[in-house]
Amino acid sequence: MTIAPHLDRKYIARGELALSGLKDLAPSLGYATILTEDGFPVVSVEGNALDGNRFASMASSTQALADAVARELQLGDNEFVIIAAEQGHVVQVRVEGHPLVLAALFTDRETIGKSLAAARRTARRLTVLLAAH
Repeated sequence: MTIAPHLDRKYIARGELALSGLKDLAPSLGYATILTEDGFPVVSVEGNALDGNRFASMASSTQALADAVARELQLGDNEFVIIAAEQGHVVQVRVEGHPLVLAALFTDRETIGKSLAAARRTARRLTVLLAAH
C-alpha cells in the first residue's frame, strides 16, 4: 500500500530538514510550504497567520496553470512560478523526481532573484535528502 506524500513520515521529516535553512538563505521569508501537486500541504514553516491549507491549494492551482501554459505554448517543462506584487512575491519550484512543489512567500525586502535562488536551493536539498534515505 502506497502512502500519500502528505501523510508519509519520510516526506514530512525530510521536508522539515530542507525548509529549516530557507529563512537563513532569504531572511524576508514570510511563509513556506512543501505541498503535493494536488494541493495538500506536507510541511510548512513561518507565518502562523496564514491558512496553510488555502495557501497550498492556491499554489497547486497556480502551478497547474503555469504547467498548462508552458505545455500549450510548447516551451518545455515549467521550471518555476513567480507572482510579484507590491508588498512581496511568491516563488514556486518543483521538487525534482517527486510529486512535490515548494511554495514560498517573501516580503518586498528580498529581491526576486535571491528568493528564487533560495527556493531552488531548498528544493534541490530536499531532492538530495529524499534520495539519500
